[in-house]
Amino acid sequence: MTKASRLILIIFVSCLLAVTVQTVNAQCAMCTTAVESNAQAGHTTANGLNHGIMYLLAAPYLAVAVVGYIWFKKYRRKNIAMEIREEKLHLN
Repeated sequence: MTKASRLILIIFVSCLLAVTVQTVNAQCAMCTTAVESNAQAGHTTANGLNHGIMYLLAAPYLAVAVVGYIWFKKYRRKNIAMEIREEKLHLN
């Protein structure tokens, strides 16, 4: 598969996923009713719920980033002597 066809496939799948968005209800009925009634009354409970969801979404990414940074710092090699032969490599 060439790079051009792979790029076209990725763009096509991305556009297909962007077009086929479906609305989902991820809250229980009681939470949905409470948030909707508070939003209609002018309260900011919905904003707090949205901030909590974003916090829960960011926590795993932050944990993976911290572990990756620690791993990178711990196992990164410095001043490695490269021993490369001068002669050509014959494969036959």
